[in-house]
Amino acid sequence: MNVRIEPSWKKVLQTEFNQPYFKKLTEFVKKEYISTTVYPPPKFIFNAFNSTPFNQVKVVILGQDPYHGPNQAHGLCFSVLPPTPPPPSLQNIYKEIKSDIGHITNTSGDLTHWTKQGILLLNATLTVRAHQAGSHQNKGWEQFTDAVIKVLNQQKTGLVFILWGAYARKKGANIDRQRHLVIESTHPSPLSAHAGFFGSKPFSQTNTYLLLNGHQPINW
Repeated sequence: MNVRIEPSWKKVLQTEFNQPYFKKLTEFVKKEYISTTVYPPPKFIFNAFNSTPFNQVKVVILGQDPYHGPNQAHGLCFSVLPPTPPPPSLQNIYKEIKSDIGHITNTSGDLTHWTKQGILLLNATLTVRAHQAGSHQNKGWEQFTDAVIKVLNQQKTGLVFILWGAYARKKGANIDRQRHLVIESTHPSPLSAHAGFFGSKPFSQTNTYLLLNGHQPINW
């Protein structure tokens, strides 16, 4: 497995990599990739970190599980590999961008252009068995990504955390609201988007806050 994590993240997360739980997680994940089909491909496990170095993070969007179908997951929450079309939740995200901002610059399912502007697209769990949603939950990934949120919360100021749905809101419950902007709503899934996601204007809120804190706004 050719798995690498960007140096600035490796530095701030070094204590996690040395923890017993992470070593146990690593062994589990290695065995899974050997014995069955697992997504994303190994090179994309830490894609969120490799695409957005620690010192460049301005916005954090929290997801839950990677997509579990072929040619979908590539280590960025809500994002899919081309030419896979945008899944339903991402379609709703695009609808809200257009309603909120007035236009949209990207219509593919690939959100890599967000990561290059300082958006960390972080799933709570970084791997999953093919066609088995949640199959790698409670193996250690959640502890690792909790540590990611904690280090961002403590070592940075003026970040925007976007928490969609009950799971993300619970995971982000300890974020310091005095140091950072936390935007919460229901999930963009078709099951819940009409119950508070549509009309929540997270994208304009993010850009207003970034400008007030001396950062470039996001080109959504």
